[in-house]
Amino acid sequence: MSASFPAAQGAGAPAGERSPFARLTELLAPYQPGKPLITLSLGEPQHPVPDFVGPVLARHIADFGRYPMARGIEPFRRAAATWMGTRFELPRPLDPETEVLVLNGSREGLFFAAITAARFVGPRKGPPAILLPNPFYPAYGAGARAAGCEPVFLPTTLANGFLPDLDALDEATLSRTVAMYIASPANPQGAVATPAYFKRLHELALRHGFIVLSDECYSEIYTQAAPGSMLEVAGPDFANVVAFQSLSKRSNLPGMRVGFAAGDKKFLAAFHELRNVAAPQVPVPLQQVAVAAYSDEAHVDENRRLYGLKFDLADQILGNRYGYVRPAGGFCLWLDVSAFGGDEEASVKLYRDGGVRVVPGSYLARPQPDGSNPGAGYIRLALVQDSETTAEALHRLVAILN
Repeated sequence: MSASFPAAQGAGAPAGERSPFARLTELLAPYQPGKPLITLSLGEPQHPVPDFVGPVLARHIADFGRYPMARGIEPFRRAAATWMGTRFELPRPLDPETEVLVLNGSREGLFFAAITAARFVGPRKGPPAILLPNPFYPAYGAGARAAGCEPVFLPTTLANGFLPDLDALDEATLSRTVAMYIASPANPQGAVATPAYFKRLHELALRHGFIVLSDECYSEIYTQAAPGSMLEVAGPDFANVVAFQSLSKRSNLPGMRVGFAAGDKKFLAAFHELRNVAAPQVPVPLQQVAVAAYSDEAHVDENRRLYGLKFDLADQILGNRYGYVRPAGGFCLWLDVSAFGGDEEASVKLYRDGGVRVVPGSYLARPQPDGSNPGAGYIRLALVQDSETTAEALHRLVAILN
């Protein structure tokens, strides 16, 4: 990481333990945006909220007057199970009574799942570890630390298709693994795991007795073939696999905080016990909105079409610059700016000279044992703004970096 920008380190917790967005704020604090600000740093969907949200909330407004059940109302669990069975080629239908749990957004679920896994899996052959792709969603690292497990960072680079290299995992590490996080489509690179990849990961989980925490929150945003689910290869009992879904990206409802976990019923029973006393509950009216959302694909198709238009703009404006390749899934660009001074330098320049706010890739990753950072030299852009704003931001980026 460049020594030219010490403000990015901040005070208190080490840089590697802190939010990438807090670090970005400190990095940019000495500067003013050179043009009207366009924020592409935060992956917060900006497309319109679906029309059905307001009417559904109005019909169920009285339900804000009672505590929700931690496991979720039966109509929600049934809707989620039905949607999973329709969307993916599962070995059998999910049981909404035992194989689906509502979440207060997938982030808290991904966090609490690490704590559950450490208790559920039991003693390991050595210090317990949780495997994470690197770069990774910050909740993974927070969950590993809260669970008292060593986070083991698996580099996801261009050389390995931006997914962890499963063949590089040694027996000693696998024998002490409690859980492994996997994201497909990957955040930030947009790589999508193949069925063969998922199958290989499931074989490792069964052999070594760890849990796969499959983050599939971007599964409905894709530009090529529809991504699959880890549950498709997990066998009829979904053993050792839990998939996480959310309405934030699929339905443009990041503020509603509704998602679900589905899969291994034994793990989910333990997960429910922990969440029942420690996790935030999901208000019933919001679950009713989710029932409507999982019963409607028209708004999802429109959402995907809007993202497709913005990737068309990226194809046209970026061309083959910065190692750009249209990602298979998700809504982020992962651009190589190593030839333009590095990720921090490029982020400052884009903000200071062009008013475009992006995230340095090194802030989304952690150093490997050899000191290298798989995110160094990259910037992440979330294409969450409208097409006109996105085009303006990409034109500014090209003009400034060139």
